Amino acid sequence: MGDVGLLYVGAALMINGLMLLGRIPPRSAAVLNLFVGALQCVTPTVLIVQAEGNPDAILAASGLYLFGFTYLYVGIANLAGLTPEGIGWFSLFVAGAAVVYAGIAFWHDDDPVFGVIWLSWALLWTLFFLVLGLGKEQLTRFTGWTVLLLSQPTCTVPAFLGLTGTYRSDGGTALLAAAIAVALVATAGSLDVLKNRSEKRSLHATR
Repeated sequence: MGDVGLLYVGAALMINGLMLLGRIPPRSAAVLNLFVGALQCVTPTVLIVQAEGNPDAILAASGLYLFGFTYLYVGIANLAGLTPEGIGWFSLFVAGAAVVYAGIAFWHDDDPVFGVIWLSWALLWTLFFLVLGLGKEQLTRFTGWTVLLLSQPTCTVPAFLGLTGTYRSDGGTALLAAAIAVALVATAGSLDVLKNRSEKRSLHATR
């Protein structure tokens, strides 16, 4: 069931990345955020009820609420026209929690691939904090590209692997996942730099 929710988190991140890049209006992005946020709150609740007090199962489900609350918050804020500072500061909490869940994945669950994925999410939510909480608008485009590029390899791909029973996690695969994540973040930075240069050329050309 967790893999089903993760699949749609990939869709929500993709939409939110496009929103940060100015491709989708916030109100249009709000609807999917509400759907996915609700799913990511219902799913862990069901998993925790079914766990019957099993601490490992409860721990595994608990992190899903971080995303459920984020997407519900984004959806409601976008529809109501609220300022984003609250989302930004909540994102700082999520980023910190994601680092803890990464450690749990590495040393408690023996799942280094998901440890890398949790660290990738910690980066994304840190960027949300910087842009939305601290108003670092110069990072908006870089954040949008980073969210867009990481959305599928950190969510959709592992979700499909889990759903088809082909997910595996070992040291070599984790190193590959980390290399891919670093390359995608570097690509996001390059795209941001290229866009900035293009805008500067256009500005100079109009003078």
